[in-house]
Formats: sequence, C-alpha cells, structure tokens
Amino acid sequence: MLRIRLHIHLPGEHSLGPGKVELLEAVRERGSISAAARSMGMAYRHGWELVDDLNRAFRGPVVETESGGRRGGGARLTALGEELVRRFRAMEAAARAAVRGDLAALERKLRPARARPRRRG
Repeated sequence: MLRIRLHIHLPGEHSLGPGKVELLEAVRERGSISAAARSMGMAYRHGWELVDDLNRAFRGPVVETESGGRRGGGARLTALGEELVRRFRAMEAAARAAVRGDLAALERKLRPARARPRRRG
C-alpha cells in the first residue's frame, strides 16, 4: 500500500517530521530523553540533539528537563510540546485523507511486486 510521510521544513534549517514527533511522544510516556531515545533504538546524544533542535526552533521550549539528583531528573513536554504533537498528528491525518483517492488510483497502476528469489546456500 502506498503511504505518504509528512515532513515540515521550519525556518533556520530546523524540521519537524514523524521521527521527532515519535521521540516527543516517547518523552511524554517515559519521562526522560534518555529512556525515550533508548526505546527508539537511538543514542541519547542523538535524542538530545533532536529535542534541542526543536527547542531552538520555537519561541518557547518544547521539552523541559530537570537535572539529576535524588529524584534522578527527567524530562517532560511543555504545553507547546503537547500542542506540537497534537497538531502534527492532525496534519498527518488530514494529509492522508486528502490524498487517499489519488494514492489508491496510483496503486492500481503499479506492477505487482515480485517475490524475491531465494538464496541457495
């Protein structure tokens, strides 16, 4: 089945796409950038860089962090971060609905997928 992927290019070389939104959702669920990145199979540093990119792109922070200590620190989405996730998911749904018919028409014109030959070993 054909699919589309929404990717928003923001001013200043920043961007927002499904991967960053999934990371934000994981931060919401797990309460830390480290745990969120780990759950997605990425290094903490990469997760932190993605969050930092979003924090620099918008007028306010998308994710707020708290340093370690007795409680171990953590991270949480701000109201702006929650809005960003909500709006992105709504735009994805609207885009899918808008192109559903065109994708179906294109799909009908595709050649059937060939089965991959088995390797003999």
